[in-house]
Amino acid sequence: METLNCARDAKDGLAAAPLEEAAAARTRPDFEPIAGVALDQFAAVSKGIAAYNYDRSRLAEVAASQGIDPVSWEAASQGWTSRIRASPAIAQLFNQLYRAS
Repeated sequence: METLNCARDAKDGLAAAPLEEAAAARTRPDFEPIAGVALDQFAAVSKGIAAYNYDRSRLAEVAASQGIDPVSWEAASQGWTSRIRASPAIAQLFNQLYRAS
């Protein structure tokens, strides 16, 4: 599953985007929530599933703990994974949020 590789993919983009760029980029449309799921929620669920050794059967439970229904999670997971891969600024911010979760 692509979501489970998100943290590793984000690390690859860390050197490419300085911290200031990531902070300024939050106002861009590509930082808008996807299916109602903000990047910090996506990071929290991604980190939460890591606690279960990336057991995909626990995704619905972990997402629900953040107030995210399964349909919204699936759309957000695909969307945020694509954005993280495409944008070093998003990848950097995701990594910061993931580590802070």
